[in-house]
Amino acid sequence: MSVEAALVEMLQAVPDWGATMVIGALPISELRGAIPVAMGVYGMTPFEAYFFSVLGNLLPVVPLLLFLEPVSDYLRRFRIFDIFFTWLFARTRRNHTERFEKYGTLALTLFVAVPLPVTGAWTGCAAAFVFGIRFRHALPAIAAGVMIAGVIVTLLTMMGIGLADLIFGV
Repeated sequence: MSVEAALVEMLQAVPDWGATMVIGALPISELRGAIPVAMGVYGMTPFEAYFFSVLGNLLPVVPLLLFLEPVSDYLRRFRIFDIFFTWLFARTRRNHTERFEKYGTLALTLFVAVPLPVTGAWTGCAAAFVFGIRFRHALPAIAAGVMIAGVIVTLLTMMGIGLADLIFGV
């Protein structure tokens, strides 16, 4: 059973719009999973699927941006977490600092906008934290990236549904 199928089954008692928002808010699926489910399973229009998926995907962004640093600081009190965060920050900065310095928040927007695994809002929040991008810059950059990704995924889903209709006559 796929992740999306398991989520749909668990959220049977929730209204379709609420289930779409929950699927959009989860780090595993984000809107890349929510939009196809909303249109394919719940029969939502492309606009409804886009709206509820983007809204759900943006729900965790503010808490993540506000609390990643305090949680990290707290966990660094423990040696194992301090070693992990030191390694993570050094590796990430070594591999990606040049792009972030060159393109700034535009790099963050584009990173979130690419609808591939591990490039969504959750990872964008982590990148903003690691690179020290302030909340007032990170929030609009991530929101713009989520909206762009939503358009791309909605269009791809519409094309996929249209192709299935053409092939299978559904």
